[in-house]
Amino acid sequence: MRRVRNARATSRTGGARTATAAAAGVLAVAVLTAGCRAEGVGASGPPASPRAPVTAASPTDDAKPAGGTASPSPPAPTSPSARPTGAAGPRPAPRPRTLMSSGDRSERVRELQARLRQIGHFDRDPTGYYGTVTVASVRSFQGRRGLARTGGTDTVTWERLLAMTRKPTPRELTPPAAEPAAAPDPRCLTGRVLCISKNSRTLSWMIDGRVVSSMDVRFGSQYTPTREGTFSVYWKSRHHVSTLYDSPMPYAMFFSGGQAVHYSSDFAARGYDGASHGCVNVRDEGKIASLFAEVRTGDKVVVHG
Repeated sequence: MRRVRNARATSRTGGARTATAAAAGVLAVAVLTAGCRAEGVGASGPPASPRAPVTAASPTDDAKPAGGTASPSPPAPTSPSARPTGAAGPRPAPRPRTLMSSGDRSERVRELQARLRQIGHFDRDPTGYYGTVTVASVRSFQGRRGLARTGGTDTVTWERLLAMTRKPTPRELTPPAAEPAAAPDPRCLTGRVLCISKNSRTLSWMIDGRVVSSMDVRFGSQYTPTREGTFSVYWKSRHHVSTLYDSPMPYAMFFSGGQAVHYSSDFAARGYDGASHGCVNVRDEGKIASLFAEVRTGDKVVVHG
């Protein structure tokens, strides 16, 4: 009886072990199968994407940290030269317009010179010609007033000068000859005469012994002297240019060969520092323009010492 029971017990134990082993085998197969599917081997669908590691989120500009209020983030630095697209910068101030400059001839230039003379910046009679003396005078005025020393008269310079001076009188604009006229030569007392004195350096326009107008003149040098004597005007040329010296001779009234009475811009600019090539130079353009209109071909010319 005991043998029979032991055998039955052994049989039960072995069966239990067999059952346990069988269960373990089934579990192992299940684990291996699950692992293959995780790696995608033999899987009918696409392999699963690996999950990215999770990290702690950093607070953004809009996030509030736990336990407090978020401080506003400082604005990003901006380049000083950066401007919004299409933004226009400040417009530069317009440059003053030039009204008069070197080489100009006009009554306005004469007024400029007379006004400069009122305040001590022009020490000669107005001539109406914008020469080197006028350029220097304008520069002096501009420098004393803190303006750009260009020597040209622009709108700013002109307005400043107008504010500091008064309107010139006719005598200031066209004064009598700076040099006192000499007593007329006896040959000048009859008829229509251009009476020219080398001693007084003046030209007097005379009609029947009466002086109509007088003006400053200069003469040729010792190498090209102005001829003396009695002559007559044989040709007038308003816009004459010397073919010998290639220089302008406006309002030319020829009386002896190539010698003429005419306006000289060099005389207007330099005064008696220079000399002519034998002509009688007049430095006041306004006066000789009037004289040119009155003198006729055939009128007498007297040049005396």
